[in-house]
Amino acid sequence: QVQLVESGGGSVQAGGSLRLSCVFSGYTYSTYPMGWFRQAPGKEREGLAAIGSDGSTSYADSVKGRFTISKDNAKNTLYLQMNSLKAEDTAMYYCAADLRPMTAVQALGGIAMDYWGKGTLVTISS
Repeated sequence: QVQLVESGGGSVQAGGSLRLSCVFSGYTYSTYPMGWFRQAPGKEREGLAAIGSDGSTSYADSVKGRFTISKDNAKNTLYLQMNSLKAEDTAMYYCAADLRPMTAVQALGGIAMDYWGKGTLVTISS
């Protein structure tokens, strides 16, 4: 059974940093696409960063240069390093994965991913 469990959320001041983690289980994720998404109250879900099955990465313009996605296959963990956080980054953050091959661009916004974690809350105070 595929499972994704996020952690690392919390409350920080604007300008600070957080690192989110997503531990995955159920199959070997080393070659499958994974990504980070967020949803703020009253807003649509937004794709932030993704790693494609081809190893490519892609970022939303809103986080490019501030967020970095990475994956440690030995630890079965996906990470999102978030720096220079802003109040508008406040949201519930989710990781997602899929068993179908896709590029990072497709994973970020073109194709809905099949597996999702329950999310971790990030609150940024200004």
